[in-house]
Amino acid sequence: MQYLGMPPGRGGHPQFESQAHPKSRLMLAMATHECGAAIIQRTMKGHLVFFRRHARAIAVGVTAIAVGGAFYGIVSGTSSSSSVAPSTATTANVGSNARSGPASGGASGKVASVSTSSFTLSTSAGQKVTIDEASSTNYRKGASSASASAITAGESVLVLGVTSGTTITATQVIVQPTGGGSATSSAGVIPFQRGAPSPSKQVGQIPSNYSQGSGTIVGGTTANKATEAALAAYSGGIVDRVVKLSNGEFEVHYIGVNWPHHIFVSKNFKVIGAD
Repeated sequence: MQYLGMPPGRGGHPQFESQAHPKSRLMLAMATHECGAAIIQRTMKGHLVFFRRHARAIAVGVTAIAVGGAFYGIVSGTSSSSSVAPSTATTANVGSNARSGPASGGASGKVASVSTSSFTLSTSAGQKVTIDEASSTNYRKGASSASASAITAGESVLVLGVTSGTTITATQVIVQPTGGGSATSSAGVIPFQRGAPSPSKQVGQIPSNYSQGSGTIVGGTTANKATEAALAAYSGGIVDRVVKLSNGEFEVHYIGVNWPHHIFVSKNFKVIGAD
């Protein structure tokens, strides 16, 4: 092959380039420049393409990392929140005026039926109450001690014990004299009637600092005395708790009737008001 611009007979070898015709050398230089420019151009384009391709790959990689990181964060957050369940603690307000649960109370009425370890009574307002007896239940007839055999159908009784709804676990059952707990003692009591509104009325003295739900639930002899006083004045319902107020007086909570719902008893166990 003969190099461009080289005289004939030189064999076209580059060692004779210095002896080439000036015009030939100029043409060779121009050709070389064009080739070099083309190579440089292709090289620059090659680098440009390489850069663009790698830039695109880097961008995709960064995006993938960002998305992956966000996904990991979401999964990790979800996993963490689901693996550690929030703890909830339920605390009982011991000694407070709780609105549910068994508490000292009682009821009075006539024995409707008797079984081996329980009996039922009907109050003067028509409320049916189940009385559960136990080996520790104490029986009295008037001022004298008695036994479970003294409980017979038709007898008027006062029951003191632990009230849960319309069931009382009896601690004391007192058989009352004939005429005890008569209809006159329930004067003013409005029997329960489904759907009928409770009247808003007050009788007697309501403690000035009283607010519903305040006070401390009491039991034992104190609760029994307050229950007896309330039932003597307003028979027909069921006492389901006795609450001592901040001034030392008592609120006797009454259920099973439309009125009253609260009977107020003094420190000396005298009924002073109701609402």
